[in-house]
Amino acid sequence: MAGTKEIKAHIASIQETRKITSAMYLIASTKLRRARQELDNTRPYFQALRGEIRRIFRAASDIDSPYFYPAGGETAKSGAYGCLVITADKGLAGSYNQNAIREAMKLLEQHPNTKLFVVGEYGRRFFSHRHIPIEHSFLYTAQNPTMARAREISALLLDRFDQGDLQKIFIVYTDMASAVSFQARSTRLLPFHRTHFSVEEEETAVTEPFEFLPDPRAVLDSMMPSYVSGFIYSALIDSFCCEQNARMAAMDSANQNAEKLLGELSLEFNRVRQSAITQEITEISAGARAQRNHVRR
Repeated sequence: MAGTKEIKAHIASIQETRKITSAMYLIASTKLRRARQELDNTRPYFQALRGEIRRIFRAASDIDSPYFYPAGGETAKSGAYGCLVITADKGLAGSYNQNAIREAMKLLEQHPNTKLFVVGEYGRRFFSHRHIPIEHSFLYTAQNPTMARAREISALLLDRFDQGDLQKIFIVYTDMASAVSFQARSTRLLPFHRTHFSVEEEETAVTEPFEFLPDPRAVLDSMMPSYVSGFIYSALIDSFCCEQNARMAAMDSANQNAEKLLGELSLEFNRVRQSAITQEITEISAGARAQRNHVRR
């Protein structure tokens, strides 16, 4: 059985660890709140951009664009698949990283020639250690997602798409389904289906004339890079929020385990101390009794 000194050292170690996990919980909570606020600040712009794209399709439904499948449906194209995988730079976030990696591996199993574009140090290390080629790695982007970094990513992907190197581009990110649950998703980024910008029934009655200069396709093609950047930015923020949410859950679980351990160690410390006190009293009593017997003789 451990002595009181060892138990006290164990208690002190757990208390120090609990301070760290509590601090990490507060930091993750602050980052989560700030990221949500930044996403809310930019969402109106991209919602308006989406509305304008829908307006173009309403005015010219048969418009041809390289960023959309033809009106008749999907057509076969040459080129490899591309996949943007968003992971974290750090661990201690439960199953957040593993779920995103699992979705990416599913896509690689279906399409082995997929070229990987990785966000986050965790994903880069995972694929590098398994000798899976990485086309491009965006270092440290996951730690501080910004619109500028989203534009940098979209510019690279769109350039490869426009050159014909990539026929389809997927994005693997983590979507926050609710305040307490999240799910890793694999979504096609390019090309878009026209139904993605389908016109609502109540909008079909609107017949106001629009004039697009120089023409609807030129306007649409000029808007798509901004829309793709917004889509990637939203995925970066969603993933970042899920990462912080997962880290908060992991740190909260660690704090609860620390409390449980501290309670058990406290009980064990009291038992050991009481046992030591009882033994000391017994030894003193035995010594006193022996001394009295010696005096009587």
